[in-house]
Amino acid sequence: MDQQTAPPHAESADRAPLGFGEFVAIVAALMSLTALGIDSMLPALPAIGDSLGVVEDNRRQLVITAFLLGFSFAQLVYGPLSDRFGRKPVLLAGLCGYVIANALAAVSGSFELLLLARFASGAGVAAARVVTIAIVRDCFAGRAMARVMSLAFIVFMAAPVLAPAFGQIVLLFGSWRLIFGGIGGVAALIAIWFWVRMPETLPSERKLSLDPRRIGRGYMTVLRDRCAVGYTLAAAALSGALFGFIGSVQQIVADIFEVPHLLTLVFACVAGTMALASFINARIVMRLGTRRISHFALAGLIGISAVHLAVVWFGGESLVSFIILQALMMACFGLATSNFSAMAMENMGEVAGTASSFQGFVTTLGGAVLGAVIGQSYDGTTVPLYAGFLLCGTAAFIVIAVAERGRMFRPS
Repeated sequence: MDQQTAPPHAESADRAPLGFGEFVAIVAALMSLTALGIDSMLPALPAIGDSLGVVEDNRRQLVITAFLLGFSFAQLVYGPLSDRFGRKPVLLAGLCGYVIANALAAVSGSFELLLLARFASGAGVAAARVVTIAIVRDCFAGRAMARVMSLAFIVFMAAPVLAPAFGQIVLLFGSWRLIFGGIGGVAALIAIWFWVRMPETLPSERKLSLDPRRIGRGYMTVLRDRCAVGYTLAAAALSGALFGFIGSVQQIVADIFEVPHLLTLVFACVAGTMALASFINARIVMRLGTRRISHFALAGLIGISAVHLAVVWFGGESLVSFIILQALMMACFGLATSNFSAMAMENMGEVAGTASSFQGFVTTLGGAVLGAVIGQSYDGTTVPLYAGFLLCGTAAFIVIAVAERGRMFRPS
C-alpha cells in the first residue's frame, strides 16, 4: 500500500530523532555532497583537460564517470556495514575517505591519477547516499518518508544550482585544483555537524550480522519485492538521462549555443525547477500519494522530451527553448524521483541499510553507464541528449507498469 502502518521495529516511526527542521537540513547537507562533487567540476572540465593533456573533449567527461562508478560499487558495502555497526560510524568513515580522496585529486599530476582519485572520492561519498536514506527509513515510512525526502531535496537542490557557480568563481581566482580543496572542506564541516548533532538511529537490538547468508537474504528480500525492483530500475533509467545531461551540458552550452560564460546561469535555471518540483511534492504527497504524482510526472517527462526532440529536428531550437523545455523535463524528473526512493524502500524497514545500498548500486551504476553512453554520443547537436531522455523515460514507464501490474496513475 502507498500509506502503511508504522513499522513494527520502530516505536518512534514518523518522528525525527532531533528537531525536524535540523534533521531535514542534515539529511539535505549530506545528500548535497554528491551533487557538489559532480556539478562543481563542470566549469573546470576544459581547464582540467588543458592542464593534464586531455585532447579529446568527450574524454573529459570521464572525470564525472569515474566518480559515478566509485559511487555505485561502494554502495554495496556501506549498507550491510551500517546494518551491522550502526549508521553513524559507517557514515563518518565514508566522509573521512571523501575528504582524503579530494585532497589527492587536488595534487594529481596526471589524468589517470585524477580519475583514480575521483573513483575513490565517489566511493567515499557513497556512504552519504546509502546511510542517509537508511537513517530516514529508520525514522519514517511511506508518504511521510516521501515528504521528508522531498523537503530535503529542496535544500539539496541548492548544490547543483550553486556548485557550478562555486567552480566558476574558483577558476576566476585560482587553479581548478582549489575546487577539490573546497569540496573537502565543506565535507569536513558537514561531517562534524553530523557527528555532534545526529544520534544513532539504529537500535542495538536491530543490528544485523555480516554473515554472507544474512546479507544474501537481505538482497533477496529486495529482489522478491516487485515494486522495490521496478522503482529501482526506473530510477536507474532516469538517472541515466540526468547523468547524460550533466556530462554533456558544458559542451552544449559552449559549442552549440556559443555562450560558455552562461553555463552557470543555464544550469541554475534548469536545476532550479527540480527544487521547485520537490517543494510542490512535499506539499501534496500526503494528499495525492506517491504513485499518482510520480506516474503523471513520468508521463510528462516523456511527452516533453518528445516535443524537445521534435523542436530540434524541425530546426526551431534556441538557447531559450533549450532552457525552458529542459527545465520542464527536470521538474518532472524531480517529482518522479522524489517519490521513487520512498516507494522502493516501502517494505524494506527490516533491512533498510542493505536495501538502500543495493538499490543505490543499481540506480547509480545503471545511471552512470546510460549517462556515459548518452554523453559519449554527443555529436555537436542536442539530439543524443533528448533522445536519451525520451528512451530512458519510456523504459522507466514500461518497467513501472510491469511492476504495478498495469495499475498506473492510482493512489495505491
